Amino acid sequence: MNLKPSTALRNEYPQISKMARASGQPIIITNKGEADGVFMSIEAFEEREKMLEHRASVLEAEFARLAGAETYSTEEIRRRLKEKYDHA
Repeated sequence: MNLKPSTALRNEYPQISKMARASGQPIIITNKGEADGVFMSIEAFEEREKMLEHRASVLEAEFARLAGAETYSTEEIRRRLKEKYDHA
């Protein structure tokens, strides 16, 4: 992970933006030596958001399963999908 002072973000934005896109990693922006914010490419941000949404849906499904929601075996899912495709 890269650290850059806030003045670098202001004065060297094109280079920092290029670095963020090339590395795919967030860059921590510091102010007076203390971590203050994070800069990342839009691609890295969107990928992170997708991953977090996926994790949330998996967690929601697991909570539902633990609460007694109906579950299906792999064989049952395949059978149901085959029925749907056969009738399509």
